[in-house]
Amino acid sequence: MSTVDFAAAEAADRPMRASDLLVRALENEGVKYVFGVPGEENLDFLDSLRTSSIELILTRHEQSAGFMAATYGRLTGEAGVCLATLGPGATNLVTAAAYAQLGAMPMMMITGQKPIKSSKQGRFQIVDVVSMMRPITKFAKQIVNGNTIPSVVREAFRLAEEERPGAVHIELPEDIAAERVDAQPLFPPTTTRRPHCDPLAVDRAVDMIRSAKRPLLLVGAGANRKRIIAALEAFVGKTGIPYFDTQMGKGVIGRFHDLHIGTAALSDGDYVHCAIDRADLVINAGHDVVEKPPFFMEHGGKKVIHVNFSPSEVDEVYFPQLELVGDIASSFERLAERLEPQPGHEFDYFMRVRKEVQAHIAERADDGSFPLLPQRIVADVRAVMPPDGIVALDNGTYKIWFARNYPARQSNTVLLDNALATMGAGLPSAMMTAMMYPDRRVMAICGDGGFMMNSQELETAVRLGLDLTVLILRDDAYGMIRWKQADAGLPDWGLGYGNPDFVDYAGSYGAAGHRVGAADELAPLLESCFQAGGVHVVEVPIDYRENQRVLIDELAERVCLL
Repeated sequence: MSTVDFAAAEAADRPMRASDLLVRALENEGVKYVFGVPGEENLDFLDSLRTSSIELILTRHEQSAGFMAATYGRLTGEAGVCLATLGPGATNLVTAAAYAQLGAMPMMMITGQKPIKSSKQGRFQIVDVVSMMRPITKFAKQIVNGNTIPSVVREAFRLAEEERPGAVHIELPEDIAAERVDAQPLFPPTTTRRPHCDPLAVDRAVDMIRSAKRPLLLVGAGANRKRIIAALEAFVGKTGIPYFDTQMGKGVIGRFHDLHIGTAALSDGDYVHCAIDRADLVINAGHDVVEKPPFFMEHGGKKVIHVNFSPSEVDEVYFPQLELVGDIASSFERLAERLEPQPGHEFDYFMRVRKEVQAHIAERADDGSFPLLPQRIVADVRAVMPPDGIVALDNGTYKIWFARNYPARQSNTVLLDNALATMGAGLPSAMMTAMMYPDRRVMAICGDGGFMMNSQELETAVRLGLDLTVLILRDDAYGMIRWKQADAGLPDWGLGYGNPDFVDYAGSYGAAGHRVGAADELAPLLESCFQAGGVHVVEVPIDYRENQRVLIDELAERVCLL
């Protein structure tokens, strides 16, 4: 037997490495991708991935890997997995961890570490990553014995995907990754059913809805689950109760658009708040106070029924009078069974507000000004996107405009972050979406500031062969903060910057770059990008002068609707 053959036979007989066991445990949980930037402390894990069924998606920055993993979790309900090394690699995941945790997106982070049994490198690059991650995750643990990996992985996935979903973290030190283990992955995960809410609470909710004059349904991000969507549509169809949604609940109810008042893109003072203010009962489906409040509760004001997987987190602006705690879909199924259209319900005013909202969305949607107004940009994007087309928004003033003015036809077709509200997530989120849905139109919509925070991932998008259009709204400044600065009466100072030539910049990565020179060019250009396929970057200048008039100054006009 040759030396090589002898080594192979010996390897086949001896126990596997801990890193092999970790990868097998991930396969056992159904993991398809690992997104990340490996380091030397991950080399055993990387080698274990090499011979697995899991695809490594190499990114240019750990933050982007985290955003992609979180978006995978958001779209599937299954934890996306990302990888980084110790020290600076792990610290680069912190923003993505908070993004997933606050946004209720299931995600697992795996980071490396120096050997914990002995090391000759002192404190070089050493950060207590587990302690750093603990406040912004549901679970953070260092592996100190490779044989515990199956149970640790199973518990981490359970917590990441359990309502309310969020981020989890596992640290695999270099020496533990290389040690030999004899454990095996646990049996595949079991299917669980969540408990139903108390029947007495359902009885009281039915009484409150029947006795209300102007009940209104609020749809939040936590309602974006397949069973819940069906239950909510059945509830609305049975009762005829109008509804509005939060930014992250946009598009959850795909039917009954004639009962949709609008999206609460602001916390108060917008057109939709005229309906909210007139309501005497709000039925809250899946919203919690982590997302920016869609309205403020006041003592002696409207009543609120909280319907969610967990009890409400009481806040000075949110203190519901009744809670239906349990499986949301089951709660609405049981409500729909007991309810029917009530002769005492009065919805005429809500429908008048809805008409005002629709008219306002259409206002200046065909304006020919250049640079383009936000209303025109939103309308043109909507025109080229089919009902199942997906827009992934970064963070900036334009996010408010899209939340208010962009009609969503299906769930998960407007991906935005209204919890951490971080910049830099738009492009990676769109990339993950394009990977998952190669037959659907996907567009990243970014300000120039947010785009440049992770613009290096254009190379990743091109390398992956994605069909993706990136729309950059250029104003050469951190526009939202500049607007707030002006609204506060402060001098215009400190928020402007320069930009690269985005057409040349896109070309340097192998993407196609385009620049809009007139208002009428945008929609045809976007259409041609989708027809051509591949990665396209479209630069369009945006004029934010409408911010003050529409988002602030028209408040008095909206109040007159009451």
